[in-house]
Amino acid sequence: MPRRPRVEKEGFHHVINRGVARDNIFLEDEDYEKFLEIVEVSKERYDFTLHSLCLMSNHYHLLIETKHRNLSLLIRQINSPYAQYFNRKYKRIGAFWQGRFKNWFVYDEKYLSILFRYIEQNPIKSKLTQKIGEYRWASSSLIFDKSYNRLFENSLLLEKNIWSVLDEILSQKEYLLYDEFQKIVYQKREDEIVRLKQKSLDEYLKTYTSLEDRNRKILEAIGDGYKQSEIAKYLGLSSAGVSYIVNLKS
Repeated sequence: MPRRPRVEKEGFHHVINRGVARDNIFLEDEDYEKFLEIVEVSKERYDFTLHSLCLMSNHYHLLIETKHRNLSLLIRQINSPYAQYFNRKYKRIGAFWQGRFKNWFVYDEKYLSILFRYIEQNPIKSKLTQKIGEYRWASSSLIFDKSYNRLFENSLLLEKNIWSVLDEILSQKEYLLYDEFQKIVYQKREDEIVRLKQKSLDEYLKTYTSLEDRNRKILEAIGDGYKQSEIAKYLGLSSAGVSYIVNLKS
């Protein structure tokens, strides 16, 4: 299966990387601190804004906003020095990261809102803590540590209004939306990366005025690249029911 194209476009990116075989990448506080130090060096060199971050024992989440098409360069500037540091410190050899890092370009404000909460609530979901701000290695805690002022300079977390929603636990439907956003399909056309699914299923199907209106929107969503099974799951219908609607209109 070919790799999904890397989106280098300027804007918001959700970046994830894991340790090889899901091994731990942080063993001591010093390791977390070293990683943050390396992120700050990369931030100064490649001119991006770090909006949110969560460092878990075997993976990390970054929500960054780039100003240039240099995502691969700046993540390499983070991953490579940290792997060298860790291997040297713990006298290990071999691959450190589980393949290349994953990133998702954030096209949608709803996705951005869910993403902030998803990242900050990662320790809660993993039962490491019970509320936002308690986990030491998430930005909701680090942002109040003055030693990290430069790291989170211009972060949207510095805007007071965002804190009113951060601790609203994500619903099951919002987790489904998160998964949906993560599955957005891109296609490389000449030198541009084009998003095939231009709207989320929430935008298509959250509201409709009649069954006819709903069926029309189902067809639009399918035309935008969504599978009948995805639509059926979102609406709580059977796959056969969605197939019937498609065949009825074709």
